Amino acid sequence: MSNKRDNLKRVIVDFKKLTPEILSLLVEKYPDGYDDENIITFRNANNEIVEAVEVTTDDTKYLVKVSTKLQVTMENYDEDDYEDFDADDPDAVQDPEMGEEDPEMDEDMDVE
Repeated sequence: MSNKRDNLKRVIVDFKKLTPEILSLLVEKYPDGYDDENIITFRNANNEIVEAVEVTTDDTKYLVKVSTKLQVTMENYDEDDYEDFDADDPDAVQDPEMGEEDPEMDEDMDVE
């Protein structure tokens, strides 16, 4: 017997291509956000190392590239924000407001 999961399409999803459906799957699977043990590392077609988190629908395994934007968007997720969009609309998920300072940059600042 072959496992149905093995026949899934694998789709790599960049933040720009993230849809409300995939975002809600991510938030459902990782309600407290993802951490290092959830991250899959693989090489893409250009032999670049990609870090992603995985969510699966009936027929597709989505590998969503991890990024600060993804993390912030998941933390601030509110399904009401997406009710006016189609589930598969990649324009629905906007870049989060990151503010002027990127939290990752702060640690190196003001060190005398």
